[in-house]
Amino acid sequence: MRGALLLYLALFVGCGDKPTLGTVLERGVLIVGTEAEFPPFESKNEKGEIVGFDMDMARELAKDLGVKLKVEDLPFETLPTALRGGQIDLIVSGMSAKPERAKTVAFSDTYYETVLVLLVHTGSGIEKAADADGKRIAVKTGTTGADVAKEKFKKATLIPFPTEGACALEVATGRADAFIYDRHSILRHHKNTPETTRVIDEPLNAEPYAMACRHGDEEFVARLNGFLRAFRTDGRYAKLYEQYFGEPPPPR
Repeated sequence: MRGALLLYLALFVGCGDKPTLGTVLERGVLIVGTEAEFPPFESKNEKGEIVGFDMDMARELAKDLGVKLKVEDLPFETLPTALRGGQIDLIVSGMSAKPERAKTVAFSDTYYETVLVLLVHTGSGIEKAADADGKRIAVKTGTTGADVAKEKFKKATLIPFPTEGACALEVATGRADAFIYDRHSILRHHKNTPETTRVIDEPLNAEPYAMACRHGDEEFVARLNGFLRAFRTDGRYAKLYEQYFGEPPPPR
């Protein structure tokens, strides 16, 4: 989901006129940008290695391209700038493919779908999503959760934080009444603080995740989509999905 991309970014492929695919194949390395703070999609293990669903998928993509994988861990809000400037070739970071963002980046087909829901403090008085209007809502800066909060809860006081964990902590301690984020993350935060939080499991917005490359790079998008089709068809996707989510992927 993560991240309302800055619309002032230039609408060009960037990094010269050479298509990304040719650059990657010539270099022999695919450079993927991510923010490693979004388990189970991307996070760091006890050894400091970046692991997760997205990262395993990126490794399969690199293998299919016949190149090595290099991962750059960057703040989420800086990923589009890094992409535009050629620091990275591709964003794989739980990014929601929204029409407004497609004005600045080129998206692959969807590889995962989720929804946004609310984590609320037990003393907030919030029993349904509409009750959050007029309350204190923690939002992670640069995310679609922040956008949805602004759109749906016009009377609420939005409290921005740079990290997901900080937002969840505000709710758990009662300094904020609610936090809007992806359902799988909200469920995880509630599991960690069941005494002081509840989940309002009412979808606020659909969130289709996709990989993002430079705007206008149709050749690379076609290659990414070809990979995703093969990834699903040959069973690798289902195996990876079950590994990280404990159940088969939903039927398409």
